[in-house]
Amino acid sequence: MADQPCGFLVLDKPAGLSSHACVGRVRRAYGLRRVGHGGTLDPAVTGVLPLALGPSTRLLPYLEGDKTYRGVVQLGVRTVSDDLEGEVLARTAVPPLEERDLTEALAPFRGRIQQVPPRVSAVHVDGQRAYKLVRQGKHLELAARPVTVHRLEMLGWDPASGTLELELVCSAGTYIRALARDLGEALGCGGALGKLRRTGALGFGLDQAIPLACVDQLPLPPLLDPLSALAHLPLRQLEEAELGHWRCGRAIGQTLRLDAGQAVAVLAPDGNLAGMARAGGDGLLLPKLVFNAAG
Repeated sequence: MADQPCGFLVLDKPAGLSSHACVGRVRRAYGLRRVGHGGTLDPAVTGVLPLALGPSTRLLPYLEGDKTYRGVVQLGVRTVSDDLEGEVLARTAVPPLEERDLTEALAPFRGRIQQVPPRVSAVHVDGQRAYKLVRQGKHLELAARPVTVHRLEMLGWDPASGTLELELVCSAGTYIRALARDLGEALGCGGALGKLRRTGALGFGLDQAIPLACVDQLPLPPLLDPLSALAHLPLRQLEEAELGHWRCGRAIGQTLRLDAGQAVAVLAPDGNLAGMARAGGDGLLLPKLVFNAAG
């Protein structure tokens, strides 16, 4: 891990760039091929884009998956992409709505729900991305899939413009564009996502995010310690006598009562991250990811 940059960089992604383009900028700046992101943002969406650099890319599956957003829903419009970037399919007058009406309409979208992704999305259909099939003129009927909306709050309502500002915390795979569409349908006038900003992802927030332009300047921004992304997991620090066994991929004893399958961050005796393990049902921790492995 000491031979190359290893850690996390959190970007405040600007509008107009894809997540892939941001990854490319960071690869060039740090001279690394191994750069991965923690969840794609559409080009029009701004906000938290966590990037893993070097060996830290292998930690992405262990990070918290929930994400936090602030967005604006435009009622009275339906589009092909479920946001205002797409072709308008229909415009409908917004009925007179009080905040009470909107609060009641939001209630069914909390908790575990079934959501149909937008047709213009990266969902795979017969081995192809849905958005590519739509561009070919094909009509798609995507299947609903379960997502979880942990929190959904109304921050503001402007009846004059028909815009509704929301804040939500949701599971990975939740489409805010689809929520805007479905809320509009529930209100009988249609809806599309106007603006969206991600304020938290994978355990990182805007307070840790830097502008993308910072990677084009020297000195390069320092990376966040990989352990900063694993604070939600139990830790197991190795004794000196255990380090050699760990680096050879051997199981080590548990020091905490853990459910079978629980992910555990394993630390070297000096406190640096040595890898990741899963709790077995026999009182052992089974290596799943070993940094600086022997042999």
